[in-house]
Amino acid sequence: MGWLFSVIIFVLDVWAIAQIINTNTSTKAKLLWILLIIVLPVIGFIIWYFAGPKSNHSL
Repeated sequence: MGWLFSVIIFVLDVWAIAQIINTNTSTKAKLLWILLIIVLPVIGFIIWYFAGPKSNHSL
């Protein structure tokens, strides 16, 4: 069951990083957000979800 949690976190982190790349924020801000998600996968994702830059296009 632990591997399933790890896979879900990995997929969510990759999705968050893709969303960060698609924003109009500065490159420095993008790198800081991506670094936060890489260093702290769960906490970084949660912080980004509530406070981070969002993608420019909607579905």
